[in-house]
Amino acid sequence: MGGREGESERGPSIAVAMVVPVTEAEGPGRRYALWVQGCPLRCPGCCNPEMLEFAGGERRSVSSLIAEARAAEVEGVSILGGEPFAQAEGLALFAEGVREAGLSVMIYSGYTLAELRGRARDEPGVGRLLAACDLLVDGRFEAARRSVRRRFIGSDNQVLHFLSERYQADDPRLGGGNTVEIRMRGGEITLNGWPVLGARTRLVR
Repeated sequence: MGGREGESERGPSIAVAMVVPVTEAEGPGRRYALWVQGCPLRCPGCCNPEMLEFAGGERRSVSSLIAEARAAEVEGVSILGGEPFAQAEGLALFAEGVREAGLSVMIYSGYTLAELRGRARDEPGVGRLLAACDLLVDGRFEAARRSVRRRFIGSDNQVLHFLSERYQADDPRLGGGNTVEIRMRGGEITLNGWPVLGARTRLVR
């Protein structure tokens, strides 16, 4: 089931493309990483083309995702996609819920911060999601400017914004180049991190 916003039998829900319960490749420290399904931007050379269509992914309740993130023994959550702000209402509830447990929130968006602040005037969910965000990587992905030297940045036009006091620019975990993580579980190989690869799940043949 796809869609930008939704309800499940257990309340508000999110269309989820992929979850990595613990990663150090998608933000500072150990993080619960959530990739959402669906993006309206269609950046050429997108790292995650299988996450562009809104029809797809798994519909997960916000409450189950909050519980899963809280149980993961992590410092924070990272929300990627797809485009997180295409599901702003549900993700605002998710971000607020994990923040109540003391977790930080990092979001990767193809929209610029200026665009998001403009949308927030008419879209309350966008404003709530921004308000619950500590770190924002913003801007369209530009394949010709793909970055491997700036950690957690997909292409050199993108900017890391500090939206709270939780993190500072001199945090050593924000330095260095991008990394990739490879996992093998139950006949599948999962890759995440390095922008050339994007987030991938592949069956082992």
